[in-house]
Amino acid sequence: MTTDALSVEYKGIPWWLILLQGIALVILGLLLLTAPGATLVILVQFLGIWWLVQGLFQIISIFIDSSLWGWKLFAGILGIVAGIVMLQHPLWSAVLVPAIAIIILGIQALIFGVVEMIQAFQGGGWGIGLLGVLSIIFGIVLLAHPLIGVAVLPFVLGGFGLVGGIVAVVASFTLR
Repeated sequence: MTTDALSVEYKGIPWWLILLQGIALVILGLLLLTAPGATLVILVQFLGIWWLVQGLFQIISIFIDSSLWGWKLFAGILGIVAGIVMLQHPLWSAVLVPAIAIIILGIQALIFGVVEMIQAFQGGGWGIGLLGVLSIIFGIVLLAHPLIGVAVLPFVLGGFGLVGGIVAVVASFTLR
């Protein structure tokens, strides 16, 4: 990626903000790789706080803009309840939230796999068909063993955080 492409992509964002984001991602990635359980519990706690605050803001937004007030009220109550439950049961939430994410990823993999297989039979080629088969197998494995996916998820997220953080740090110095 050239400097011109970076400056277009990060237009208006100070280079030091990207540097801070990269450093935070590197730290989060290292924490997920070295202490996955404790870091996951803390991340789920932050998610609970986020949902609680987001739910409160949804309800407050009804008084500012009353359009779709029923949906805003529903989303606000749901966010508040989810946030409170996650904050009251952090260990339970640290297993349940990633398990639901793994199940959603498994269903998504099955759907993508079927779509890719259909494309392969309609002339898309054997490459997309192979990807479809692999996607279906991946989806079945995730749905059959979601707790294994939960156990691996912090390491995958840690790896992505570490690599993404390093890329952001390099990009920030390139912008500078």
